[in-house]
Amino acid sequence: MAQVLRSSQLVARFQRCCGLFPAAEEGAGDGDHVLARDTCPRGSPARQRLPEANGVKSSPQPQKYVVKNYFYYYLFKFSSALGEEIFYITFLPFTYWNINHDVSRRLVMMWCIVMYIGQVIKDILKWPRPHSPPVVKLEMRAEYGMPSTHAMAATSISFTYCIATINQNKYSLVLGLMAAFVFSTLVCLSRLYTGMHTVLDVIGGTLISAALIVLTYPAWDIIDHLMLTSPFCPILSIVVPLLLCYNYPKLEDYSPTRADTTTVLGAGAGATTGFWLNNLYEAPNYPNESLHLSLPPITEMMMVVLAKFLVGIFILLVTRYFIKGLALRVLCSKYQVSLNDLKVRRRLEIEVPYKFITYFSVGFSATVLVPLVHELLGLI
Repeated sequence: MAQVLRSSQLVARFQRCCGLFPAAEEGAGDGDHVLARDTCPRGSPARQRLPEANGVKSSPQPQKYVVKNYFYYYLFKFSSALGEEIFYITFLPFTYWNINHDVSRRLVMMWCIVMYIGQVIKDILKWPRPHSPPVVKLEMRAEYGMPSTHAMAATSISFTYCIATINQNKYSLVLGLMAAFVFSTLVCLSRLYTGMHTVLDVIGGTLISAALIVLTYPAWDIIDHLMLTSPFCPILSIVVPLLLCYNYPKLEDYSPTRADTTTVLGAGAGATTGFWLNNLYEAPNYPNESLHLSLPPITEMMMVVLAKFLVGIFILLVTRYFIKGLALRVLCSKYQVSLNDLKVRRRLEIEVPYKFITYFSVGFSATVLVPLVHELLGLI
């Protein structure tokens, strides 16, 4: 059964059922619209020579494919984006600014745990991604496949949110679980549609996340209390993630998993430090109540929510841009290497600190700087 679920043919059959075909396949008729997508953008790790074990072809040539059902194409492309950095850098701060602090802390905690464990398991197991052909690959990633961290993150975020808010919102447990199931299912299916994972990768990621939620749930309140009140919280929030990043499993060939893990742990460390600092100094605080949609004040409330979101995201993007550039310049100057050399930027002594500093600043800004600006603008 495991071999069947790991089969690339199973992924290819799912793609064909959803109307996605390789351009050269018989199922793609002459009248169909053939698309060519360069799934290896310039400068991406996939343009470098990749190990065959990763299930990634070393050729950077664009792959041509035929889309016969654009509903599924755009649905799954959008669903896949829900597991990317752009979603988490927007959704997680949104919960802090507009929904509930308690929920936000639990989401950040579970996000960091599942992403670290998922990335480490990938580089320990070293299972390949689906092979192309027969699979059509809409993306190219220079990393291993099992488990799907998209599936892990989607499962943990959606079900953690449901569990953490069920007693604070006026909706039933069944409705919340259904919404979480639909969200995570769409993300999981999108990883099959884009050709990035086998069925077993997706199932494995989902089950690992479910197990982690079950195992950690009894300790959520204890961890949250320590996160807010322990004098050691800021030190541990920085030192522990850095130790995990510097001691990340080593691979023969470069993989972006260490950089991705550092990004997640850095953002989590910054946010956790901000949580602690806000609690210690009683910083500007949002009403600790979940977002309720009730007429007639819904229009005014939504305008405030939108304003807080746009102001916050602008600050985070500016922070990311300047801190990233500054950290890279300082590190490259220290080690006397070229700033534009991609291989140099992947070295442990440069990649880990610059990623960690950048996203620590983003997480800290989201929880400390942005609320201060919101207060100055009268949005709290």
